Amino acid sequence: MKLKRIITTSAAVMAGSLALASCGGGDPLATESNSAPASGEKIVVGSQAYYSNEIVAEIYAQALEGAGKEVERKFNIGQRDAYMPQLEDGAIDVFPEYTGNLLQFFKDDTKARASDEVYKELEAELPDSLAVLEQAKASDQDSYTVTRKFADENELKSIADLAGVSTKLTLGGPPELAERPYGPKGLESVYGVKADFSGTGDTTVEELVAGTVNVANVFTADPRIKTEDLVVLDDPKSLFLASNVVPVVSADLSSDLAAVLNPVSEKLDAGTLVELNVQSTVDKKSAADIASAWLASEGL
Repeated sequence: MKLKRIITTSAAVMAGSLALASCGGGDPLATESNSAPASGEKIVVGSQAYYSNEIVAEIYAQALEGAGKEVERKFNIGQRDAYMPQLEDGAIDVFPEYTGNLLQFFKDDTKARASDEVYKELEAELPDSLAVLEQAKASDQDSYTVTRKFADENELKSIADLAGVSTKLTLGGPPELAERPYGPKGLESVYGVKADFSGTGDTTVEELVAGTVNVANVFTADPRIKTEDLVVLDDPKSLFLASNVVPVVSADLSSDLAAVLNPVSEKLDAGTLVELNVQSTVDKKSAADIASAWLASEGL
C-alpha cells in the first residue's frame, strides 16, 4: 500500500475564477467521517471555487440524484491542498478533476504528456483510498489557438500546420510562457515552428482578436473560444500536458459511481464544456440550471 502523500499548504489561487454561490451548506473545510459513505448514505460531491468546475460537479450531483442517490454538495472549497485531504479520508466522495494537473500534484516530475499516458500514470499514483473513473474528452489545459479567419486563410487544423504559414508568427501568452517547456522554444523544437513572443498576460485573447498576435496560449475550456469564434489547434505531438476532466472518487464506491458517471464523461466533450461555460459567464445562468438542462438534452 502506498503511503499517503504529505500535502503542503499552497497559496495558489485559480486565475480568472468566477465562483458561483455555493449550493451546499456547512463549512466546506470541515473534516467529517474517516471512511467513505456506506450504501444508502449520502454521496458527498465537492467542487473547486471555479465556475467551470462547479458546473461539472453539479452535473455529477444531479446525475447521481437521478439514479436515486442522496447527494450532499460541498462546493467552492478552493484548491487541491484544501480538498484533497477530504477526498483521501472519505469526507468527500466525488470531485471533478483534471488528469494532468492532478498527476503533477502527486508526481511533479512526470514525463507523461499524451491523454492516455497521463490517465494510466495517474491511476498508478493515486492514494489507495481514491480512484478515477473514465475521463471525458473535455479538457481544461493549455493550447495554441488562432482566430477562425487565420485558420481558414492558412488551412490550419493542428499546431504542425503552423510550419507552413508564410506570415510572420507572433505568439501571445502570459510572460512566464517565454520560459515554459511548451513555450516558443518547445514550439520550435517539437514542431519546427518559429514564432516571436509577446507577453500579453490577461489581454491575450483581446490581442489575438485584434491581430496584435496571431497565435495565443488559451485554455481549452475558455468560453471566449465560442464567443470570439476561435480555433484550438490540435496537438498531435503532445507539446502540452493533457488535462482531461475526470471524476475522482472514493475507491470503495467506484463501481457503483461508475455506472452513473461514466456515461456523463462519454458525452462531455471540449465543445460542450465551452458552451456550458458560456451559459455561466455570458448568460449568467446558475450551475444547477446549466447542469439540469444539459443532462436532459443528453438523456442522462
